[in-house]
Amino acid sequence: MNTSRNVTKPQDPMLGRVVAGRYRLEARAGEGGMGVVYRARHVLIDRVVALKLIRPDLRGETHLRAWMLREARAANRVDHAHIIDIHDIGETEEGELYLVMEYLVGTSLSSELAKGPMPLARAVDLLEQMCAALARAHDLGVVHRDLKSDNILLSSRGGRKDFVKILDFGLAHLAMDPRLAPKGAVFGTPEYMSPEQARGEEAGPPSDLYALGVLFFEMLTGQLPFRSNDRDTLLEMQRSSPPPKPAAIKPDVLPQAELIVLKLLEKERRKRYQDAHHLHEELKALQRSLPSTPWEVQQPGQENAAPPPPPPQSPGVIEWANRAALFSRMVSRVYPAGNLPTEVQNALVQTWDLASRATRLEGEVASHTRKLESLERRGRALRAEIGRKVEELAHEESRALRDAAAEQQEAAKLRELVQVAERAAGTAKAQADQAAQQGGAAATLRAIYERSGAAAALLDARREALGEREQKAQVKDAQAKDLRRQIDELRAQLARYAEALEEDLAAGREKVASRTREGLNFEKAFSEVSTLLLNHLKQKPEARDLIQELMSNMHGGSQAANAGSKHVVPMGTESRGPVL
Repeated sequence: MNTSRNVTKPQDPMLGRVVAGRYRLEARAGEGGMGVVYRARHVLIDRVVALKLIRPDLRGETHLRAWMLREARAANRVDHAHIIDIHDIGETEEGELYLVMEYLVGTSLSSELAKGPMPLARAVDLLEQMCAALARAHDLGVVHRDLKSDNILLSSRGGRKDFVKILDFGLAHLAMDPRLAPKGAVFGTPEYMSPEQARGEEAGPPSDLYALGVLFFEMLTGQLPFRSNDRDTLLEMQRSSPPPKPAAIKPDVLPQAELIVLKLLEKERRKRYQDAHHLHEELKALQRSLPSTPWEVQQPGQENAAPPPPPPQSPGVIEWANRAALFSRMVSRVYPAGNLPTEVQNALVQTWDLASRATRLEGEVASHTRKLESLERRGRALRAEIGRKVEELAHEESRALRDAAAEQQEAAKLRELVQVAERAAGTAKAQADQAAQQGGAAATLRAIYERSGAAAALLDARREALGEREQKAQVKDAQAKDLRRQIDELRAQLARYAEALEEDLAAGREKVASRTREGLNFEKAFSEVSTLLLNHLKQKPEARDLIQELMSNMHGGSQAANAGSKHVVPMGTESRGPVL
C-alpha cells in the first residue's frame, strides 16, 4: 500500500536561525547547484531579502566558496537593471559563506518554456533584455558562463510584465583563475554549453552569446536544439553537430529570427556576432519590423486575479513593550497589595528594561542601516553611471571595429584587383616596349600605347582606392583603440571605487552586526523572563484573559509568517517552476 501521502517532510532545521547576527531565516525558498536559498528578514529592520547559504555538504570545498564570492562581486560590479542585486556578502562565525540578494517574486523562464513555443514578439522582447544585460557585463569584463532558462526570472516592475532578471553569475571568470579550477575542466549545463566550453576551453563573451542562441531557439520552437540523455553525447553534439533550422520544427518562424538564431549557434566563435552590442542592434531592428500588437492574451478569470501576498510584517521590538505592559497588568491583578515575590518583581522590571534597551538599540541599528543604505545607493548610482559610460563607449567601439573590419575586407578585395592591374599594366608596357623596338604601323603603335596607358591609369586608380580604404581602416582602428583606452580607464576607476566602497560597507556592516548580536542577547533574555512570568502566572485565574490575549498576539504573528511563505520564486534556484 502506498503511504507516501502520510509522510511529512521534516522542517528545515535552519529555519529560525539568525545568519551573520542579523538575518533570520524565515522560509526555505529553493536549492541551486551550490547553495540553498531562504527568505530571510533583518532581525530589527523590517527588510525582506533572499539569502543563499553554501550547501552544508560543500562547506569544506574552498573552490566552491570562491565561486560564490565571484557571484556577488561580478553581479555588483555590473549593476544592471536586468541582473539580480546583491546586497551583502560574508562569512558566518561557523565559516559558512552567504549571499544576501534582492527578494523577487516571479516565474522562471524554464517554467514558461515548459508550456511550449512563445510568440515571436515575446521571445524577442525577452532576448533583447538579456542581451542588454550581457552587453553591460561583457563591457566590464564579466562572463556569466552558465546562462540557461533556470537562471532567467520573469517578474513585474513598474506595471511591465516579463521584466527579466538574470541570476547566478556564479561561474563568472572561473576559467581565468587557475586557482579555482583545473586546466581543461568542463563546467556548465550541457544543453546550453558552447562548443568551446564543451572542449574544456576558456569561456568568453561568445560563449554567453551561444547560450542566448540556445534560449532563442527554445523560445521559438519549444525545444532545445540538441537533446540527449547522455552527457558525453550531448557535449559532442555541441562540439560538432550543426543545429537544426528552427523553421524545420516550427514552419512559421520568421526568416530574420532564424538567421539570428543560426548565427548565434555557429560552432566557430568568430562567425557569431562580434559582441552583444551587435546582436542588440539586430534585435532592435527585428522588434521594429514586427507588428505592434501585444503578444499576451489574457485568460478568462484573470481579470480580477489577486497578486501574490507580500511577505509578513515583523512586529518589531515595540511588541516587547506591549507584552511588558500585559505582564504588569497581570501582576497587579494577582498581587493587588503589591506583595509579589522577589523573582517576579525582578523579572517584571527586567522586561521593561529589556524592552527599553531594545527599542533604543533598534533606533541605533536603524540609523546605521540607513547610513549603509545611503552608501549603497551612492555606490549603485556611481557604478551605474560608470557602467552607462562604458556601455556607450563599448557600443561605439563595436561599430568602429565593424567598420574597420568592413574597410579591411574591401581593402583585401582591392589588393587582389591591384595585383591583377599590375600584371595587366606590366604586360601592356612590355608589349609597347617591344612594338617600339620592332617598329610598325602608327595606328598599331597608337593602339598598343593606349592599352598600356589605360592599364597604367587603372592601376593608379586602384592603388588610390586601396590607399583610401586602408586609411579609413586605420582611422576606424585608431578610433576603436582610443575607445578601448577610455573603457579600460573607466573600468580601472570602477575597480578602485568598488574596493574602497567595500571597505566602508564592511565596516558599517560590522557595526550593524555587532549591535544586532547585542539585540539577539536582549531577545534571548526577554524570552527567558517572559517564560518565567508565564509559568508563574498561568495558573492564576485573575490573569487568565490577559494570558489568552498575550498568547493570541504571539500566535497571530506566527500564523502571518507562515501565510506569507507562498507564491515565492527564489533567486538562484535550479527548479523547473515556481517554488511554493
